[in-house]
Amino acid sequence: MAKKRKLTVEDDALLAELGIEVEVKKPIKHTLREERIIARFEEIQKFVEDHERIPEHGENKDIFERLYAVRLDQIRKQDECRNLLKDLDYQNLLSADAKEDSEIPEYLDDDELLAQLGVDENEENSITNLKHVKTRAEKRAAEEIANRTHCKDFDEFKPLFKAVKKDIDNGLRSTIRFRKDAGFTKTTLKKSQFIIVGGQIALIAEFGGIFKAPNGEDDARLRVIYANGTESNILWRSLIRAMYKDETSRYISDSNSGPLFSGENSADDQESGTIYVLRSQSNHPTIKESRNIVHKIGVTGGEVEKRIVNAKNDPTFLLANVEIVATYKLANINRGKLENLIHKFFNSARLDIEIIDRFGKPVKAREWFLVPVFIIDEMVEKIKEGTISEYYYDPTFAKLEKR
Repeated sequence: MAKKRKLTVEDDALLAELGIEVEVKKPIKHTLREERIIARFEEIQKFVEDHERIPEHGENKDIFERLYAVRLDQIRKQDECRNLLKDLDYQNLLSADAKEDSEIPEYLDDDELLAQLGVDENEENSITNLKHVKTRAEKRAAEEIANRTHCKDFDEFKPLFKAVKKDIDNGLRSTIRFRKDAGFTKTTLKKSQFIIVGGQIALIAEFGGIFKAPNGEDDARLRVIYANGTESNILWRSLIRAMYKDETSRYISDSNSGPLFSGENSADDQESGTIYVLRSQSNHPTIKESRNIVHKIGVTGGEVEKRIVNAKNDPTFLLANVEIVATYKLANINRGKLENLIHKFFNSARLDIEIIDRFGKPVKAREWFLVPVFIIDEMVEKIKEGTISEYYYDPTFAKLEKR
């Protein structure tokens, strides 16, 4: 497994201010053979990042590219290699079929591969360059330095970093844990978004045009500015990979979405709210016609069961009993802001219904929506990810759409 950058004293101080605890995990120990396989696979990954395509065979290709192409075929054919590298394969390089070549044994070192390619091991600038390679740790450190440069116009961005830090301190923004179970393709990074990666606050200042990566997925070139005055011209998927590998990586919420979630529940957190979804048992014609998609969505700080105990006498619940369809428990959220956000999000699907209360007065219930449960599930996930502001609900097609 690739080694992570050690956190400095400044990094620790920043994380402490943000209330982030760094979990210390025991590093996975690999055999020398496994370390060699990982290092050689990472060289292939670096080639793909730099050239935005997989290495190809052919006498007209650079000797290193030919070497990487044969090496990749070799890795793909071996279960041992695929199992070892699957968690590192963010580019899906292992998923393609290996080229059948009966002349290539199960495992060759670089000298043998070069011999098969017809390269004299005594030739200058060939095998010599391959033998005298840096360790993986040295290469990582060199790439980190090479890929980050001084940000010449940092004065334009410095006030933004100060404002974000102030918003976090005042609770106007929250740091949201990177959801590793969501996978790379579900991760959303956008222009002007702040994140925490490598123990530093970073800003995605520019987001280049989308293009297809060698594995068929979308990719783009980003300009990322860091709080220490440096910047990098990094690929979208490379930044996602960096966040994936970093246990302390976080999204920073937009200032206008408020401190809805603190990130992940911990043993010291107390539940401070529950989103509830209810279905009415009313015999009102409008309700009967669309009962399976008419739902009341609300947020409560108490038990949902107690909240609905008197539903049949409460106009808010359409003067009828209700059933609980779904609940979502939250920690450290602002219940009022969250409920307002949800109701605003589904405003286009708000049910227009009027009932007569027990005093004979007409009452309009405002918290009922024509929304399927699976859409509500998606909406809650977007809130947890901190990406809800990027979507809107399309009631015509019953789906969440990108803005």
